[in-house]
Amino acid sequence: MNDPTRPATVRVFIALAPPDDAKDELARALRPAYEAYPRLRWNRIEDWHITLAFLGELPATAVALLRRPLGELAAGRRPLRLSLRGGGHFDERVLWSGIEGELDGLRRLTADVRGVVRDCGIAFEDRPPRPHLTLARSRRDDPFSVVKAAAELAGFIGRPWPAARLHLVASNIGRGPGPIHYRDVAAWDFGDEPPAAP
Repeated sequence: MNDPTRPATVRVFIALAPPDDAKDELARALRPAYEAYPRLRWNRIEDWHITLAFLGELPATAVALLRRPLGELAAGRRPLRLSLRGGGHFDERVLWSGIEGELDGLRRLTADVRGVVRDCGIAFEDRPPRPHLTLARSRRDDPFSVVKAAAELAGFIGRPWPAARLHLVASNIGRGPGPIHYRDVAAWDFGDEPPAAP
């Protein structure tokens, strides 16, 4: 029996998330920008993520197909060592922090995640990966704040951390006038570190 309180479709993406202490470190570096640019639409710190595949609006039944293969993919991978560094912008509208560390491993993980999605028969826009952490968006009448904030963040160097979980995330974008919120549909731990060579 259908539940009328649950949406028939879900807007989803697959992502990694920095640990809380790495996010807190970046949030401290952003304090001057929070004060200087209050009109930017700042993402909530708890929603910061690194998107591997954006799938858009999917039927809830299609989302269920992803659970097992993504869990198996995560179990067969070791954590990636990443860090947050610097800042930049897309089209003077979107403020981001960059990603450093095991970028080859991140590219392979991204390709494999997208392969799982395709194998499940789910169509999505397969854009070239640009690893980043989205921090804020500007309002249409504010062409300068994002550019200034990105320049001020350019010197930020975060500590390395292990990306140890794969997240299947849903958002409420387009579902009302309130702020954007994200929630995990499911998350899977990566496997253990490989043994050291003898």
